Amino acid sequence: MGTQCTGTGSWPNCSTSTCWATPPTLDSDLSQGIQPVQGLALCTLSTMGSAEMCRDLAPEVEKLLLQPSPYVRKKAILTAVHMIRKVPELSSVFLPPCVHLLHERHHGILLGTITLITELCERSPAALRHFRKVVPQLVQILRTLVTTGYSTEHSISGVSDPFLQVQILRLLRILGRNHEESSETMNDLLAQVATNTDTSRNAGNAVLFETVLTIMDIRSAAGLRVLAVNILGRFLLNSDRNIRYVALTSLLRLVQSDHSAVQRHRPTVVDCLQETDASLSRRALELSLALVNSSNVRAMMQELQAFLESCPPDLRADCASGILLAAERFAPTKRWHIDTILHVLTTAGTHVRDDAVANLIQLIGGAQELHAYSVRRLYNALAEDISQQPLVQVAAWCIGEYGDLLLEGNCEEIEPLQVDEEEVLALLEKVLQSHMSLPATRGYALTALMKLSTRLQGDNNRIRQVVSIYRSCLDVELQQRAVEYDTLFRKYDHMRAAILEKMPLVERDGPQADEEAKESKAAAQLSEAAPAPTEPQASQLLDLLDLLDGASGDAQHPPPLDPSPGGALVYLLDLPCAPPPPAPIPDLKVFEREGVQLNLSFIRPPENPALLLITATATNSSEGDVTDFICQAAVPKSLQLQLQAPSGNTVPARGGLPITQLFRILNPNKAPLRLKLRLTYNHFHQSVQEIFEVNNLPVESWQ
Repeated sequence: MGTQCTGTGSWPNCSTSTCWATPPTLDSDLSQGIQPVQGLALCTLSTMGSAEMCRDLAPEVEKLLLQPSPYVRKKAILTAVHMIRKVPELSSVFLPPCVHLLHERHHGILLGTITLITELCERSPAALRHFRKVVPQLVQILRTLVTTGYSTEHSISGVSDPFLQVQILRLLRILGRNHEESSETMNDLLAQVATNTDTSRNAGNAVLFETVLTIMDIRSAAGLRVLAVNILGRFLLNSDRNIRYVALTSLLRLVQSDHSAVQRHRPTVVDCLQETDASLSRRALELSLALVNSSNVRAMMQELQAFLESCPPDLRADCASGILLAAERFAPTKRWHIDTILHVLTTAGTHVRDDAVANLIQLIGGAQELHAYSVRRLYNALAEDISQQPLVQVAAWCIGEYGDLLLEGNCEEIEPLQVDEEEVLALLEKVLQSHMSLPATRGYALTALMKLSTRLQGDNNRIRQVVSIYRSCLDVELQQRAVEYDTLFRKYDHMRAAILEKMPLVERDGPQADEEAKESKAAAQLSEAAPAPTEPQASQLLDLLDLLDGASGDAQHPPPLDPSPGGALVYLLDLPCAPPPPAPIPDLKVFEREGVQLNLSFIRPPENPALLLITATATNSSEGDVTDFICQAAVPKSLQLQLQAPSGNTVPARGGLPITQLFRILNPNKAPLRLKLRLTYNHFHQSVQEIFEVNNLPVESWQ
């Protein structure tokens, strides 16, 4: 077999500790012509070959790809796959032989060739463009497999060569992605495979699932996408849990682009919530939340609330968070919204997000017609259970604000409730004394007692005694509150009613609404100051300059300019005829965790300034692949959002091909832009879910 390297780096004398040079043994063995020796050398190169060895021996492997022996050609193809993975720039070396190898009838050679072409297309844009020309040939090979069969010895459970079918479908998915002509060529074939494949065996299900993935990724016809969704719907009824899981995962990817088609299978998806397998029920929950819209929000919330009462503890936080987000986005009425949040707080209050309390308080405060209804509902819930801390905090705040409405008893929307002052005070004291109450909850209760001192008609001695007790509390914040309230009683009692009056009504969107109001006011001022449309263009420009410049009212105006095309304005300022192109919007990094990063890039088409195109790019610099990656987004109600299908769901490790997804946001009113993103993926064999809000989007993206 030849001599071995002694470790110098130049044969046969070497002094380095590690030699990366190509051993002459491999070079000579590849060119010997003895098939077993060539096969052994190719196996060695494909398993142990370094980047330098691959570069040196690529011409030899290229020659072996066209050898008459199928044994040597098959191993040469697999070695070429390893070389491309190790050194992607070698792609140009193996492009010409691949087209010739597609005409082979040998199963192993054809399967290896499809794998090699797939690797080339994934790593080289030039190879991708090159092999789009052979799409008709690939379509013909797959049609032959489906209709007449390829080889009976490679058929499994009546399915003709499922391994080769799956590899061809994966290659077609890459070639047809974002390419209209290639997608049209394979549309009829995909419909044929989807309708003629036997699904009674796992081999047929595997081919059918790859067909669905291909239909989802290419620019397929609308009817074909509906067929793919219906196939996934049938998968949900399969007895195999793995098939049901991949169906739920695939439907979750499709729900943004084919929402109406996925909606048809909503009852089956909701039934999957009762699965005993935790991974299945989690996927069913994510898909159920994604299916919620304004037309089915009431029915879906009933199903999800019923699931919340019986779901496993590890799913309660996700379920509660999803219900709150869906209710905030699609609530038909404020009363329904309040009832839904109260049900979640009562059922799983300890599992809700930190902002649930503030959101509900803001919602109740802005619904003046529901103050009496809300305080009575919360009082009843608090009287039944004081263990759910978020519920107790909201109830204490409402009782402090609207305690007078609680005592009036004139709410017609719920059953009459007779409550006296002593019962209300006793309930708040119970919250203060409970060992389950957090310091923040005690702060809510103490403030509520203090506010009730101006709402109730009776004596305030009981409230003063409770406040004085907490002047020596060990909790510093609670102690400070008690000292301030006690001082208010003793020294500033005449100001107490004014200081503790009811909070003003709060708009739902708070700061955003203020910004929009300022913008509309400024726009109105500009429109009032603008000249009449009959005035010449030069006069309009001077008035605008005056608006931007004039601080003093007695500033002297320049003389009017000649409005003719050759006038002084164009001559002096040399204004261009066309407006300058808009400045590029800077990219924004919004997420990074363990090497996984999500970046947003922005484009505003000049012909449609109200439209914003956001490209979300997910990259992975870690050592482990990211799988089942799903990115979902939400925007305020004043905006319209359309999510395009992502380019894939797997981000390879070490800077592999990233995933991209396009968001189309229509913002005709130029409202301040906010994004709420939800990322779910598997990384290092762990499921990851992140929900966060992006408030620092560039101003250029919406102004």
